[in-house]
Amino acid sequence: MLEIRNLDVSIGPVSILRQVALNLDPQEMAGLIGRNGAGKTTLMRSIMGLLPTRGGQITFDGAELTAAPPWSRARMGIGYMPEDRRLVPELTVQENICIPSWAMKRADTQSRWHEVCRMIPEVEAFAARKAQQLSGGQQKLVAIGRALMCGSKLLLLDEPFEGVAPALARRIAEVIAGLKSSGLSIIVAESDLRHSSELLDKVFHIERGAVSNSGQRVK
Repeated sequence: MLEIRNLDVSIGPVSILRQVALNLDPQEMAGLIGRNGAGKTTLMRSIMGLLPTRGGQITFDGAELTAAPPWSRARMGIGYMPEDRRLVPELTVQENICIPSWAMKRADTQSRWHEVCRMIPEVEAFAARKAQQLSGGQQKLVAIGRALMCGSKLLLLDEPFEGVAPALARRIAEVIAGLKSSGLSIIVAESDLRHSSELLDKVFHIERGAVSNSGQRVK
């Protein structure tokens, strides 16, 4: 599904990722574990094409992605939830979730919206509310829903549990488990395994921009 080989990424003159290697199979969930500043977000943004690579290769579903523009990666079925959610405060929940599909002028926006509601029933319950009226945990669920509008094959979830109350963290874990059972491949970036250890098939540890193992099996 996803294979990364010898990936190097710099931001300006600063080297962030060094010779990163990672592979993810279909319907597999992997944890990307590292402290703040270790390179987790940079790796996810690189997979989405939001940061240019300096070397190495990214292959998704048999296609070479390294030089592909971000919009083409979304069209291929990759969805991304950023750490800070990036919701538009003045827009409703439904509008925030549907934005990627509208931007791509997809004909199946409505059916995709109903599918997101099926997988995350909470978003339907507050579909008409403004994003700024939601709690942090509720906003995380909306951001996951937005990622699902594109992410029909692969989801990249950056710190989905960070800053969330325990009850909502458990609910987010339930949602992610359900997404995996629906056939998605998922990478969850976290600082530790506190919330997701029971969900993961394997773990990649990242430190100072380098992945220290090739995917330790959890189960």
